[in-house]
Amino acid sequence: MNRFTFLVASAGLCVISAPGVAQETFVLDEIIVTGGLSPIAAEKFGRAVSVVTAEDIKERGITTVQDALRALPGVSVNGTGTSDTQVRIRGGEANHTLVLIDGIAAAGGNGEYTFSGLETANIERIEVLRGPQSVYYGSNASAGVINIITRKGTEGTTLNGSLEVGSGTTASTFVARRDAQGGVSLALSHMDDPGFDQSGDGGEKDGLTRSTAILSGDYQATDELKLGFTLRRSEERYEYDSANWLASDADSYMMDDPTQYANRDELTAGVFGEYSMREGRLTHRLAVETTQNRLKNNGGATTKTTTDAVKYRLSYGLDGAVDQADQLLNLLLEHREDDSSSNPTYGRAATSVALEYRGSFASGLDVQAGARFDDNDVFKDATTWNLGLSYLMDNGVRLHGSAGEGVVNPTYFELYADAFGYTGNPDLQPERNLSYDLGVELPIFGDRGTVDVTLFKERLTDEITSVSTDSGRTFINQTGNSDRRGVEIAGVLDATDALSLRLGYTYLEAKNPDKTVEIRRPRHELTLGGTLDAFGGRGSVSADLRHVAGNYDTQFWGSYQTVKLPSSTTVNLAAHYDLTDRVQLTGRVENLFDADATEVWGYATRGRAVYVGLNAQF
Repeated sequence: MNRFTFLVASAGLCVISAPGVAQETFVLDEIIVTGGLSPIAAEKFGRAVSVVTAEDIKERGITTVQDALRALPGVSVNGTGTSDTQVRIRGGEANHTLVLIDGIAAAGGNGEYTFSGLETANIERIEVLRGPQSVYYGSNASAGVINIITRKGTEGTTLNGSLEVGSGTTASTFVARRDAQGGVSLALSHMDDPGFDQSGDGGEKDGLTRSTAILSGDYQATDELKLGFTLRRSEERYEYDSANWLASDADSYMMDDPTQYANRDELTAGVFGEYSMREGRLTHRLAVETTQNRLKNNGGATTKTTTDAVKYRLSYGLDGAVDQADQLLNLLLEHREDDSSSNPTYGRAATSVALEYRGSFASGLDVQAGARFDDNDVFKDATTWNLGLSYLMDNGVRLHGSAGEGVVNPTYFELYADAFGYTGNPDLQPERNLSYDLGVELPIFGDRGTVDVTLFKERLTDEITSVSTDSGRTFINQTGNSDRRGVEIAGVLDATDALSLRLGYTYLEAKNPDKTVEIRRPRHELTLGGTLDAFGGRGSVSADLRHVAGNYDTQFWGSYQTVKLPSSTTVNLAAHYDLTDRVQLTGRVENLFDADATEVWGYATRGRAVYVGLNAQF
């Protein structure tokens, strides 16, 4: 019996023999699923959050998750091509953002999640929480969390599919059956993107193909007991070009190389049980989850990284049923293990306990407070905390603020390295990020829209860096602080009954301990968009503009000088038209004006791309 089978069997026994977790019924547009140890109403949430819904994705013609994230305040997206994209929140490193898919870690082992062709087909919504979330999600959530929530279907039978062709081809289908006791759904999608020449030398295109299947279900076994599962598998093959680390000038750095390719497989799976007691006032949730990633370059050996977790949550409504209580306590017990097949010594484990309090008061004040202790097996234990406040005034103005501290654990290589001239340091301690933010949400134009302005400041300490020694290189927790501060603005407005407008802006200052600028963190990012109902109410047209300025990166040749990248402005268009009540015609243009929008030094970006498609519902 392998480790995951054992964990699943154990969870099943626990669910049957012990109090599990209460059923929780949510309306996604009204709650933040990712907001704490259990979902929370959006108007009560004190921390900074952005949500991209399925309707947003449809109207704006968004096909990948990384493109959906580009328009959000506080989020920086940098890609070397279709196959390798990093996401940073509030100036943190890419591995300081935890990516979840249906609440399960997307990356197995110790690394960050690499966004590539992660498709938006069959996604219900994407929640992005900014600021430390380690109390609820542990390590790697020190700058924020991205939770990608997939479709589950509505009551009855759902069957639909889509096909898009042009500069690439994508196809998807979704089938679900639900009734009052639960349901099951299956989502399939495939992407074939010929890509573009990443080197910019006019050579062969670096393409990507990706196939994904998601099977999920839940069943209300009794009035008190609910069971469920999710299983997701993705297979991807992508091509890339080579970097010349001995380059003597910019032209010789990136080289067109038709021989380079890789295969990446992703598996996430989980089972859960929920049990309600005392008329819903006491609930339990037990979940077992696994994440397994496999990567193979150029047909070589496969590296498998794995994360397994067992989680138990107890929720107690101090003044009523959990789903209606104004005063709520949540307790989490969690055990997590991760490892890598690249070296038998690579591995980490932690046993954690977290406590969260939520209070809603008649004055309009809502409070969320939490603390967590991680008992780590190979490095220093960690304690984290989080506080969120929301205050709704009678005139509709809402004040919100939060403070907290998050951690990022040392990686396998930093702990155990014995290769490439590096020696690991087992005495490393987790990096720590201290954060504060304060914001105001204002209704505008007679409640036809809102503007949210948030000021934030973050300080990273004990950042891990490599240093030279007499025998090579090793890793240390460096002294000093990496400071980040800025402003996030988000706005929406129903300008007319037919026209809706949106705005996002981020100003960010991110500096190293020596006060040099942090790379790949733009100083200014501005997005403007609009959607117009058109074609006599049978469709719509959307436009989105993105402007990026003040971005820096390192030239990885010569003296490794940090240079400022050119500012860029790109425009995307999308439209859809209902041919019938069940069939819809879609069209979109990415990078309408064929702008050069460099995100990583030395790498080219995609030019203008045109697509048309059909969506069908049965």
